[in-house]
Amino acid sequence: MAKDIPEAATRAAADLRMLTSLLRRRLMAITKDDALSLAQSDVLVRIDREGPATLSALAAEERVRPQSMAATLDALIAAGLIERTPHPTDRRSSLISLTAAGRATLETARGSRQEWLSRALAEELDDEEIAVVIRATGLIERALNR
Repeated sequence: MAKDIPEAATRAAADLRMLTSLLRRRLMAITKDDALSLAQSDVLVRIDREGPATLSALAAEERVRPQSMAATLDALIAAGLIERTPHPTDRRSSLISLTAAGRATLETARGSRQEWLSRALAEELDDEEIAVVIRATGLIERALNR
């Protein structure tokens, strides 16, 4: 542990890391029937949030080899969830974007996950505890955006 980091911050970071991992697995299990891998889901979310991108840009952003990203993109193209179009300024490259089916798949998955998490919070926590969660998420966001 670094000397200048308080022990409480180190423990909070470890707990938060484990909790986010558990939450991510639970949320992915909610939409398990859509047959998207975690990597495929991550790519759809990234394209939706950031707009069309090249294979190399997606690979760099997801921290995977271009060959691995190509396999992920091929599966998404085969499923009709993304499409390739010529890059407007680089003839050697193409842009990857969501199709209408990809956007619909993503929205359905988000809705299912949101409903599950909302229900879990409502069933397990009272109003005061939910307010604490809201405050905590704001604090975590502030720490991450420093």
